[in-house]
Amino acid sequence: MTVYFIGAGPGAADLLTLRAKAVIEKCPVILYAGSLVPEEVLGFASDTAIKINTAPLSLKEIKAEFEKAENKNQNIARIHSGDPSLYSAIAEQISYLKQQRMEFEVIPGVPAFAAASAALGLELTLPEICQTVILTRTSKRASAMPDSESLSILGQSKAMLVIHLSAKNTGQITNDLLPHYGKDCPVIIAADVSWPTEKLIETTLEGLSETMSNEGIERTAMIFVGRSLNQQLVRESALYDENHARHLKPGS
Repeated sequence: MTVYFIGAGPGAADLLTLRAKAVIEKCPVILYAGSLVPEEVLGFASDTAIKINTAPLSLKEIKAEFEKAENKNQNIARIHSGDPSLYSAIAEQISYLKQQRMEFEVIPGVPAFAAASAALGLELTLPEICQTVILTRTSKRASAMPDSESLSILGQSKAMLVIHLSAKNTGQITNDLLPHYGKDCPVIIAADVSWPTEKLIETTLEGLSETMSNEGIERTAMIFVGRSLNQQLVRESALYDENHARHLKPGS
């Protein structure tokens, strides 16, 4: 028995990797993360597959499903939204599988921030403007953030910030970042990326809370903060400059 942790991407079924699709098609047991995984993704499963929504389950109950499948020698497609490397809670599940000497594999998915950037037609890293992207979140109902990773500290870098799981925490975001980014700093709210309900809204750091409230966005949103969101600042990179030495350039 193998548990396959699958990143389903931001939502759209056609953003699923070919490997993920193939695993879902052949697994007899599907554990999926509730409303974060659309029906279209589950539609790849066979008609006989057992589909279990893990949203109402505790970790103990999820472990019990692993044990049932192990006893029956059935592979499990454990589907998470986005990419499993970010805020997926797979670490605690993998820890248990290792203790029980159960096999597992992680299949990556398209990260939501990358899908949002694509939908916006943006490159987040602009030469001489921003070359660092920080993926983070704020504390609310979830576990506390390490003191060294507070927005007030991360904001000192003035890097591109992609803030997850913080739609109800915009007041703190604004207060912590205003001293570093300024009230006119571009902000983009990306909600339900790749879903039919997708919203991509431009605002400023000063207007973040009001915009979020006016749009009625309360969950499943990322907040992009950074000067490189202003694509008018784009300058030509050295990479394609005609005078730039490239090892693979014919005749160089």
